[in-house]
Amino acid sequence: MEFIANVQGLTAVAIGIIVGLGALGAALGIGIMGSKFLESAARQPELVPMLQGRMFLLAGLIDAAFLIGVGVAMMFAFANPLLAALQQAAA
Repeated sequence: MEFIANVQGLTAVAIGIIVGLGALGAALGIGIMGSKFLESAARQPELVPMLQGRMFLLAGLIDAAFLIGVGVAMMFAFANPLLAALQQAAA
């Protein structure tokens, strides 16, 4: 039973790392992308409509990658395949 508690504890740590690093990466990615957009818009204002569309597309892709990580973390939180295999082996 102690091994099951260790798996649950380490799973909680892994969930925190997945969500935390995903949020940090998404925040940095969107921040850098926004600064580069403003820099390029200041250099060539006539390209703003094209750049704006591409910026929003990339913002959605960056956010989607973070949300996929959150989905994987929630899978480990609520339907942990590691814990299910361990409980099945113990029974």
